Amino acid sequence: MRIATWNVNSLRARLSHLCHWLNKDKVDVVLLQELKAQNHQIDTSALEDLGYNVALFGQKSWNGVAILSRFPLEDIRYGVEGAEALPEEEEVADPYVHARYIEAVVSTSQGIVRVASIYAPNGNPIDSDKFDKKQRFMEQLDAHVAALMQEEEKFVLAGDYNVLLDDRDAPSMVGWEKDALGHPQSVAALRGMIHRGLVDALRVHHTGTGLYSFWDYQGGAWQRDNGLLIDRLLLSPQAADGLRASGVMKQMRGQKQASDHVPVWCQLVLDKDA
Repeated sequence: MRIATWNVNSLRARLSHLCHWLNKDKVDVVLLQELKAQNHQIDTSALEDLGYNVALFGQKSWNGVAILSRFPLEDIRYGVEGAEALPEEEEVADPYVHARYIEAVVSTSQGIVRVASIYAPNGNPIDSDKFDKKQRFMEQLDAHVAALMQEEEKFVLAGDYNVLLDDRDAPSMVGWEKDALGHPQSVAALRGMIHRGLVDALRVHHTGTGLYSFWDYQGGAWQRDNGLLIDRLLLSPQAADGLRASGVMKQMRGQKQASDHVPVWCQLVLDKDA
């Protein structure tokens, strides 16, 4: 099974890019972030024509997450906070509720895997309530990870974590400790979650520097390869047992009207006997 995560930075603006990629690469499960639209504003027919089941958690103008799957989706959860699940046809109307987490079970003939699409808050500036909201989200996510680990099942928590874990995740970490992405509290929050036993799929196969998933639109970041690694696929130990490959679709950043993020992917074998 090939699973990918992509912050599309507006699904409607990037729908043709998404469909072209999926028609070519046949990804089994895609976890999207920053839809920047409400559910009723998103036409999923082109994705359904490609064979995908679609679960949306949209929000007007910003945020928004989704799961696309070639296999049935079950047990869909909207929000990491533990709130009552929203019906699929609804979207966030309350501006103080953010559509940042959607989770589902993917069922295949080879086995099942739970997946989640995550869009963690940026958190800047650090002297504002935005940074506090980032920390609260990470605390809620960590609590949910702890609960999932108790189930001892295969799961993949993927998305834009908006955290630089170490000095491999940027050309230079100088000054990032004063930014929400590299602030010690942000780093400690994500490291603590990983230390519960999660496996960073990319770092299993790519341990060096220069591997990025995001290039800002400003300052010629793409042209200078001044990127950041802030998109990750975190696997439970049971899922990591079947990890065969992982990578970044860097070439997609060079497309016209590209998202500032590129897809990050991993290849899993779900068969427990494989």
